[in-house]
Amino acid sequence: MLDVRDIHSYYGESHILHGVSLSVSPGKVTSILGRNGAGKTTTVLTIMGYLKPRQGSIQYLNKDIHGLPSHRISHLGLGFVPQERGVFPSLSVEENLTVAARHGRDGKWTLAKIYELFPRLRERSMNRGFQLSGGEQQMLSIARALMLNPTLMILDEPSEGLAPLIVDEIVTVLRHMKEEGLGVLLIEQNLKVALALGDTHYVLSKGEVCFTGDSESLRNNEDVLSTHLSV
Repeated sequence: MLDVRDIHSYYGESHILHGVSLSVSPGKVTSILGRNGAGKTTTVLTIMGYLKPRQGSIQYLNKDIHGLPSHRISHLGLGFVPQERGVFPSLSVEENLTVAARHGRDGKWTLAKIYELFPRLRERSMNRGFQLSGGEQQMLSIARALMLNPTLMILDEPSEGLAPLIVDEIVTVLRHMKEEGLGVLLIEQNLKVALALGDTHYVLSKGEVCFTGDSESLRNNEDVLSTHLSV
């Protein structure tokens, strides 16, 4: 579904990503883990076209998306939930959702299905974005991305700063997305969440992939856990 090969990304002359490669398959959750500054968000911004890599290739559904603007990448079927959430504060919950719908594009993710998956959003459908809690804003950000009817979802630290009860709800939602056949690329610092959801994990350190493996392999790798994930 998504195939990233040997990408090198820079901020100005600062070389941030050094040959990062990863892949995501349909119906699977792939996580990117690492400490702050490891290059996780830079990897996502490069995939989504906000940052153009100087070297490497990015293919989505066998189409080269390297260098495409972010809106075109989104229209190809990549849903993106940024770390900042980015809900429209002056619009109601329902307006946030309907403005994101891809008109003329059929898909399973309708407003009714979104409300079924996120009952909190149904209850607050007339509330404006700024009136929501942090957890509710995160749910709205995920729900809005789903309204695009993507085939791949990229989420940048969706559990950050949230209460454990809200994190559990978001984990349930991500499991449902996986069961629906979506590919999921999950950027996380919460190892517990990543291990609970992920099929394959990539650990970044200083802009390089230092570990690739499944949950069992990661749990049993004390060197990676202690050196690169501070566990």
